Parts: sequence; C-alpha cells; structure tokens
Amino acid sequence: MSLIQFLRIFWARRGIILIALVASLSAALLAGRVLPPRYTAQSRVLMDVVKPDPVTGEMISSAFARAYVKTQIELIRDYRIAGRATDLLGWADSPELAAQYRARDPNDTRDFRRWLAQRIMDGTSTQLVEGSNVLEISYSSSNPEIAAQVADAIRRAYVDQAIAFKREDAANNARWFRGQADEIRGRLTQAESRLSNFERANGIVLDQDLIDQESKRLAALSAATPMPTMNMPAVAPTNPMAGQIAEANAAIAAAEKSLGPNNPQLIDLRRRRDALIAAGAAATPRVSGGSSGPSLQALVGSQQAKVLAQRGLVDEARRFASDVAVLREQYQKTSARAVDLEQQAQALDSGLTLLGSATTPTQPTFPNWPLLIFGSAALGLVMGVLVALLAELTARRVRGVEDMRFANVPVLGTMSGASDTGGERPTWRKILGDIRILPLKSAGRA
Repeated sequence: MSLIQFLRIFWARRGIILIALVASLSAALLAGRVLPPRYTAQSRVLMDVVKPDPVTGEMISSAFARAYVKTQIELIRDYRIAGRATDLLGWADSPELAAQYRARDPNDTRDFRRWLAQRIMDGTSTQLVEGSNVLEISYSSSNPEIAAQVADAIRRAYVDQAIAFKREDAANNARWFRGQADEIRGRLTQAESRLSNFERANGIVLDQDLIDQESKRLAALSAATPMPTMNMPAVAPTNPMAGQIAEANAAIAAAEKSLGPNNPQLIDLRRRRDALIAAGAAATPRVSGGSSGPSLQALVGSQQAKVLAQRGLVDEARRFASDVAVLREQYQKTSARAVDLEQQAQALDSGLTLLGSATTPTQPTFPNWPLLIFGSAALGLVMGVLVALLAELTARRVRGVEDMRFANVPVLGTMSGASDTGGERPTWRKILGDIRILPLKSAGRA
C-alpha cells in the first residue's frame, strides 16, 4: 500500500484515532491526579574494585570486576540486605505498619519481617554511574523523608552485609585449610616417625642434604689422603685435623645446651667429630715420617666398602626423608594460607566507601507531567492507528483508484468533481479523493 492509501485510511478512521488519543490522555491525567506522588532519594557508595586486598595484596581482573559489580547490583535487592535495612529503620516496632500487616491479603503467608523487607525491595533500584565505580542506590516512596532514610539504611545494610559476607567466606575457607593442615601434620608426624625408626634400626643418620655419616666419613678420609711427596727431614708429629676437631667440639658443646643426648643432629655432630679424629690420627704418621701412607689408604678402602654395603639402606632412608620434606612443605604452605584467611575473617574492610548521605527530594519523580502527557499522547496515537488499521483490514473500502487496482477491477478513467465555489479543488481533497466510498466487493461488481 502507498502512503496516500494510508493517509486516506487514517482520515476516514480519524474518529477512532481521536477517541484513542483522548482516552489515553484522560487516563494519564486521571492517574496523575489520583495516584499519590512518588519521591526518589539516592544514596551512593564507591566500590574499590581495583584496590588490592589489605591482607593478601591481590587485585581482581577487569572481567571479574564487571561480574562483581553486576552481582552487587542484584545483591542489594536481596532479602538479607532488605531485612537488615528494616532492622536499622526500626520498622518492626511501628504500630502503623503492624496494622497494615494485619490487614493484608489472607493468602499472604509471609512473616512480618519478610513483608517489611518486600516493601523495601519493591521500591529499590540500583545502577552503576556510567564511567565510574560509583554505585547509586535509589528508593522511591510517597514520603520524601522516608525515601531518604530508607536509601541510607539500604546503603548501611549493604556495607554491613558486604563485610559479613567477606568474613564469613574467609572463615569458611580458613576452617577448610586448617583442617587440611591438621591432616597433613598427622601424615608428617607419621612420616617422621617412620624415618626415625628406620634410621635407629639401621644405624643410618642423614643430614639436611640427605648425606649419611659413612659417606661423609669417606669424604673426610679421602680429603685427608696426602699427595705423594719427596723424603723430608723428620719433624715433630702434628695432627692436620686439629683445627676442624676443635670446631666440631665447639659445635657439640653449643648443641648440648639446647638438644637432648639422643637428638639426631647431636649424634651427627659427634660422628663427624669422630671421623675427623680418626682421619687426623691416620694422617699424623704420614706427615711426620711419610711411612704410614698404606694404612690411610686401607682406611679409605674399608670405608668405601661400608658405604657400598649400606647403599640400599641409605637410598631407602632418603626416600623416607624426601616424603618428610614434601609433607613439611605442604604443611607450611597450607598453614600459611589458613593464617591469611583467618586474618581476612577478622578484617573490617568492605572495599566500599560511603559518599555522603541521601538528601530529601523536593520534587516528585511521579507524576512527571511533561513525560506523562507526551507519553500518553504518543501511546494514544499508536493505539488509534493500530485500531484503525485493524478496522480497515476487517472491512476494506474503495477510497481511490489504487484500491480498485488492488481488487483487480479494470479502470477506464477517473473524474474529479469541482469544488463548491467552482474553483480548483484543495490539495488535500486531491490527495484524499472524493469518490464514493464503497465496499471492495461491491466495487468489483460495479
């Protein structure tokens, strides 16, 4: 259909369009007069989403920040926060609200606190101020003072619950990590007991580098083996290990003050000292006379045989010691994480900053007369046009040559009537046409 056909239809059905327009405007004006005015108060809070955690120092990513903001917007309208806001406002002690609650629908089975919270949730809206991290909490009420009070109460409840959520989550995680740490500590104790029993049963003691005493003694003897030298004049016998033996004695004396007599570390120091004494005694004749080289070589060979004989036991002890080291590292990391979470569970930082207080609104947000009038007028026009088109489709009329062509009726010619004054017809009459309006089927028979 062409634009001229639409204009002819709208002109012919102008009564319907006018009725819809007047009805829409009347309904809007009546609603604006009858319904109570609504006042909206805003309370703002700054979200420190890019601020590092005060305990762990971690920062969240931008993608997580967007999801976090959306979650907070939905969370503000949750019952937990709305219920907390009713507690802060003291609505539970209001006789007027209690009377309204008793007069509610009998099918409403909500308790008083949830009923009050629903009133807050119905009037609350939240949005993020564009281009910022400022979250704006709005509440609408028929009383401007109540609107401001409730907006601030919702913000206070939101901040309190944000702290409670963070502390509760951290406390739950801390309990889990603490339980894991206790479990690992039990396994670590068992592993240390296995290692200690194995070392005691086989006479093997490993140091922090997982080296046994016999291997260390062999290394000491090998280091004490002198290089071949020319015959030198006889000198007074000296012990080349005297300095190291003195250091070992000093270390043993210091360890005995804080360690027990059967402590593996103290036993390790004593065995090391004995190895130094034996190596020094074997090396002394070689230094003085140069004739005891073979006896030192014999000691080295004997010690090598001992090391080779217990290699399997040493490898087994090292495996036990490796298990102990792994479990000890796991226990340290798990305990450290549990401590961090326990600190977070005690923190009072919500990551939110309050930005002033809500001001009492002076102008109502409803009725907004310009928006109400123009909006209702646009709605009435749209509804009138739709109804006019529907009426035209149910009963088509011939309003111009174009409608004849639509019905496949041959048109031999057209005549235009003269105006009443005998002059040329107005342009709008040319457009809208003045042919006799007939039903489309009748026009076809004609």
